[in-house]
Amino acid sequence: MAEGRFIAYYRVSTARQGRSGLGLEAQREAVRSYLNGGAWSLVAEVTEVESGKRNDRPKLAEALRLCRLHKATLIIAKLDRLARNVAFVSSLMDSGVEFTAVDFPQANRLTVHILAAVAEHEAKAISERTRSALARKREWYDKLDEAAKDALIAAGKRTRLGGDGSYLATASERGRLEGLRVRQAKATSRAQDLAGIIAAIRAEGAVSLRDIAEGLNQRGIPTAKGGAWAAVQVSRVLAKLDNDDTAQRDS
Repeated sequence: MAEGRFIAYYRVSTARQGRSGLGLEAQREAVRSYLNGGAWSLVAEVTEVESGKRNDRPKLAEALRLCRLHKATLIIAKLDRLARNVAFVSSLMDSGVEFTAVDFPQANRLTVHILAAVAEHEAKAISERTRSALARKREWYDKLDEAAKDALIAAGKRTRLGGDGSYLATASERGRLEGLRVRQAKATSRAQDLAGIIAAIRAEGAVSLRDIAEGLNQRGIPTAKGGAWAAVQVSRVLAKLDNDDTAQRDS
């Protein structure tokens, strides 16, 4: 039986289908039947209406944002078409959100990892073919005499290689910087997810940090670590939003 919080994501292909509900009700019924029984709550339902001409999916982004805010699992009715969609796979992988599909309950983020691994394998094969072609070209170039090389350089068809690579950071330093970047990106994403809700709480009359914390708790939105909000945590989020706004204005 299903347990926990869920955000439902439905997808229809055209505006006409979106208005008529064609296919939408079937998806809703599938999700509700799957969730029938158990200690679960359906926090929100989000519907994406796609034209087939655009790759951006604002409603998917909204659904993932709600999942992060509520520590919820994304649930969809059918995995088949979405799983083959690169934009969907990339968005889900980057979000860190847990995932389940009604037509394939065993599928989760591991399934998406496998799909991404297949895509990565294909990309690696392409990269290896490219490197092989470049190696053959380099071998051909190395066999040329200096006059022929100079002629290629003068024609803009070849650039001399040089440098000892001393400007590169060490592997450990790159790892540290990458870890810092990932943590900062997560903090920024979380703050941006909360910005609209905090604005709504303030519009309802909340003045103090404690009032905002209470408003977040009343809405069932946990902190990044899954606990209840306090004034100090709200202060950190607001400081992050202020810093990001300042950075954008200065850029």
